[in-house]
Amino acid sequence: MNRDRSASSGHSARVLSFRRSQAAGPLRMHGSVPGLGKYEGDERPDDYRHRMIVNLVAFLFVILLVCAGYWLADTMARMRKDQDCVLSGRRGCTPVGIEIPRNRW
Repeated sequence: MNRDRSASSGHSARVLSFRRSQAAGPLRMHGSVPGLGKYEGDERPDDYRHRMIVNLVAFLFVILLVCAGYWLADTMARMRKDQDCVLSGRRGCTPVGIEIPRNRW
């Protein structure tokens, strides 16, 4: 599309200003909100040793969760494989073969 043609079509851009009505008085803020100073920061220095210990504990917890998830998924896959083997009618499906004597009596 040609820019010259679109500019000469007679449409001009307008900027609309939106202003709050006086009815929205409680939503208006006059200056800064009081009481936010307690969230801006402390005068105390950061305790990097404590932060590193907390990060290490969080990292170990995440590693523990990953290991538990892997163990759970592996156990479920092994059980599914054994169940499929048994349901298909094969013998010797378990890793530790349980021998059943043929002549029990």
